[in-house]
Amino acid sequence: MPKAYWITFYREVKDPDKLAAYAKLASPATAPFGAKYLARGTAAAAYESGIVQRVVVTEFESLEKAKAAHDSPAYQAAVKVLGDGAVRDVRIVEGME
Repeated sequence: MPKAYWITFYREVKDPDKLAAYAKLASPATAPFGAKYLARGTAAAAYESGIVQRVVVTEFESLEKAKAAHDSPAYQAAVKVLGDGAVRDVRIVEGME
Protein backbone atom coordinates (compact mmCIF):
# COMPACT_ATOMS: atom_id res chain seq x y z
CA MET A 1 0.00 0.00 0.00
CA PRO A 2 1.49 3.38 -0.96
CA LYS A 3 2.14 6.07 1.60
CA ALA A 4 0.28 9.37 1.50
CA TYR A 5 1.52 12.92 1.90
CA TRP A 6 -0.44 15.75 3.42
CA ILE A 7 0.94 19.02 2.09
CA THR A 8 -0.14 22.35 3.52
CA PHE A 9 0.71 25.64 1.83
CA TYR A 10 0.26 28.74 3.95
CA ARG A 11 -0.73 31.54 1.60
CA GLU A 12 -0.88 34.02 4.47
CA VAL A 13 -0.38 33.91 8.23
CA LYS A 14 -2.68 36.52 9.71
CA ASP A 15 -2.23 35.70 13.39
CA PRO A 16 0.97 33.93 14.54
CA ASP A 17 -0.53 33.28 17.99
CA LYS A 18 -3.47 31.35 16.50
CA LEU A 19 -1.03 29.41 14.32
CA ALA A 20 1.05 28.52 17.38
CA ALA A 21 -2.06 27.39 19.27
CA TYR A 22 -3.10 25.26 16.28
CA ALA A 23 0.37 23.69 16.03
CA LYS A 24 0.26 22.62 19.69
CA LEU A 25 -2.98 20.73 19.03
CA ALA A 26 -2.41 19.46 15.47
CA SER A 27 0.64 17.31 16.13
CA PRO A 28 -0.90 15.30 18.98
CA ALA A 29 -4.16 15.04 17.02
CA THR A 30 -2.47 13.42 14.01
CA ALA A 31 0.00 11.25 15.96
CA PRO A 32 -2.46 8.36 16.49
CA PHE A 33 -2.72 8.09 12.69
CA GLY A 34 1.05 7.70 12.30
CA ALA A 35 1.80 11.25 11.14
CA LYS A 36 5.47 11.91 10.47
CA TYR A 37 6.43 15.53 9.79
CA LEU A 38 9.00 15.56 6.99
CA ALA A 39 9.37 19.29 6.36
CA ARG A 40 8.10 22.47 7.98
CA GLY A 41 9.10 26.04 7.21
CA THR A 42 9.35 28.71 4.55
CA ALA A 43 10.23 27.42 1.10
CA ALA A 44 13.95 27.74 0.39
CA ALA A 45 13.22 28.41 -3.30
CA ALA A 46 10.16 28.73 -5.52
CA TYR A 47 10.06 28.23 -9.29
CA GLU A 48 7.61 28.76 -12.12
CA SER A 49 4.40 29.98 -10.45
CA GLY A 50 5.67 29.08 -6.98
CA ILE A 51 5.48 31.39 -4.01
CA VAL A 52 7.98 31.54 -1.16
CA GLN A 53 5.63 30.66 1.66
CA ARG A 54 5.36 28.38 4.69
CA VAL A 55 4.93 24.72 3.75
CA VAL A 56 4.35 21.63 5.88
CA VAL A 57 4.81 18.09 4.50
CA THR A 58 3.45 15.22 6.59
CA GLU A 59 3.79 11.53 5.74
CA PHE A 60 1.20 8.86 6.56
CA GLU A 61 1.26 5.08 6.08
CA SER A 62 -1.75 5.27 3.75
CA LEU A 63 -4.24 7.57 2.09
CA GLU A 64 -6.93 6.28 4.42
CA LYS A 65 -4.93 7.21 7.54
CA ALA A 66 -4.15 10.69 6.18
CA LYS A 67 -7.82 11.36 5.44
CA ALA A 68 -8.91 9.91 8.78
CA ALA A 69 -6.42 12.15 10.60
CA HIS A 70 -7.74 15.22 8.79
CA ASP A 71 -11.35 14.34 9.51
CA SER A 72 -10.80 13.32 13.14
CA PRO A 73 -12.52 15.33 15.88
CA ALA A 74 -9.18 16.17 17.52
CA TYR A 75 -7.70 17.60 14.32
CA GLN A 76 -10.88 19.48 13.48
CA ALA A 77 -10.69 21.05 16.96
CA ALA A 78 -7.17 22.25 16.08
CA VAL A 79 -8.48 23.73 12.81
CA LYS A 80 -11.18 25.54 14.78
CA VAL A 81 -8.52 27.07 17.05
CA LEU A 82 -6.62 28.27 13.95
CA GLY A 83 -9.81 29.86 12.66
CA ASP A 84 -9.01 32.90 10.54
CA GLY A 85 -5.39 32.96 11.72
CA ALA A 86 -4.10 31.69 8.36
CA VAL A 87 -5.13 31.21 4.76
CA ARG A 88 -4.07 27.70 3.75
CA ASP A 89 -4.26 25.24 0.89
CA VAL A 90 -4.29 21.66 2.20
CA ARG A 91 -3.76 18.73 -0.18
CA ILE A 92 -3.40 15.00 0.40
CA VAL A 93 -1.70 12.99 -2.30
CA GLU A 94 -0.98 9.28 -2.54
CA GLY A 95 2.63 8.23 -2.95
CA MET A 96 3.81 6.33 -6.00
CA GLU A 97 5.10 3.35 -4.02
